[in-house]
Amino acid sequence: MKATIDRIEEGIAVLISAEEEPVRMTVPVSLLPPCAKEGDSVTISIDRDEGATAASKDRVSSLIEKLKNK
Repeated sequence: MKATIDRIEEGIAVLISAEEEPVRMTVPVSLLPPCAKEGDSVTISIDRDEGATAASKDRVSSLIEKLKNK
């Protein structure tokens, strides 16, 4: 998703998507590229981590089994 940095205030960046129906979102400045500034265009990507999801499910299942066996 493409977005523009609308403004940066107190360590928070306000981004506005370039979609047909714009979406406004806030993110910590620490997640932006180091040289990003107001007016810059950025690309936002959120990916699903299947390996981490499976590991989390295994860990929870293990904990549940331990509780059941007490």
